[in-house]
Amino acid sequence: MNEALFTYKRKSHIEIGEIYFWTATINQWQQLLREEAYKKVIINSLEYLSNAEKVNVFAFVIMPNHIHLIWRINAMNGKEQSQHSFLKNTAHEFKKMLCSDDENKLKTYAVVADNKRYEFWQRDALAIPLYTKNIALQKLNYIHNNPLAERWQLAKDPCAYAYSSAKYYEMDIKEYTFLKDLRDEF
Repeated sequence: MNEALFTYKRKSHIEIGEIYFWTATINQWQQLLREEAYKKVIINSLEYLSNAEKVNVFAFVIMPNHIHLIWRINAMNGKEQSQHSFLKNTAHEFKKMLCSDDENKLKTYAVVADNKRYEFWQRDALAIPLYTKNIALQKLNYIHNNPLAERWQLAKDPCAYAYSSAKYYEMDIKEYTFLKDLRDEF
């Protein structure tokens, strides 16, 4: 019997070299990413990993309490997978910012654990492999329309939302230098 069929893979499992739709959520769905300074932490981390050629970022949106990416992990970042470095680095930056800005808000991320005092990201981010152009374009459309959802109403048009790759795909305006064109991959 093929034991590989019964091997459990976390929903966050990523194979190096494959393209994924990836969602990471702020712990307890708190709206930490509503403020621009926290969104910039996400952008800076994506830019760093992209410039280091650890990842290719094809699309993204930063929502108040979660992010969606279409990306490819190209290589480990030292001893850890690049997506874990991303989560770890952004959490570290969030903690530093909250320590200086809002200690009470920092307490809302407190956890009882041996290896950390705070948890900013929910465990086990969602990773969906994108094997076909049709599915990839469907996820791209979903990402860009997320800010327009009735629950959020962050913009009336996908291109009007600043923290998204929509302008790149709809208007050929590349505001984020780390973006690569997903359409070139299929």
